[in-house]
Amino acid sequence: MNLRTPLAVTTLLLAPALAFAHPGHEHSGLVSGIAHPVLGLDHLLAMLAVGLWAAQQQGSARLALPLSFVAAMLLGSLLGFAGIELPLMETGIAGSVLALGLLVALAVRPVLPLALGLTTLFALAHGMAHGLELPDLASPWAYAAGFILATAALHAAGYGLARSLPLAAASLVRVAGLVSAVAGAWMLAS
Repeated sequence: MNLRTPLAVTTLLLAPALAFAHPGHEHSGLVSGIAHPVLGLDHLLAMLAVGLWAAQQQGSARLALPLSFVAAMLLGSLLGFAGIELPLMETGIAGSVLALGLLVALAVRPVLPLALGLTTLFALAHGMAHGLELPDLASPWAYAAGFILATAALHAAGYGLARSLPLAAASLVRVAGLVSAVAGAWMLAS
């Protein structure tokens, strides 16, 4: 198995965190936006799971799931910027980690409208959390651009990892889903 691609993607995804080592970047909207999904375990697991799940789908669902997630997350962030919060939002985020992990672990292929509905619901909760956690002095638009870029990169990393594995190693994707589901259950219990 060629590990260069996953290692390169991981390195690229973690590289923005190096910017925190330099003073004066604490309030950068773009850097904060990139960091939020990458450094928050709940967001990281959900974003990777969307990519893994998309790789398990067929046809247009492969692209529709990540795109709908990004679009709904942006909508949710706009609501968050306005101070609107869903009841039990954090529970919904932890639940999305559990649910997405189970969908990957079981390689579920629902009809596209149901898959899009689930993805959209999960993304709204994640987006609201991003919007509500806008750092002081940060530009909302730069912050949104950062977490959109990071989210798309995490989706692509999950998708690319799943699609690059040889058929014999496809069960590793399901194991990753199971790990995510267990983490989501732990988050719900905490």
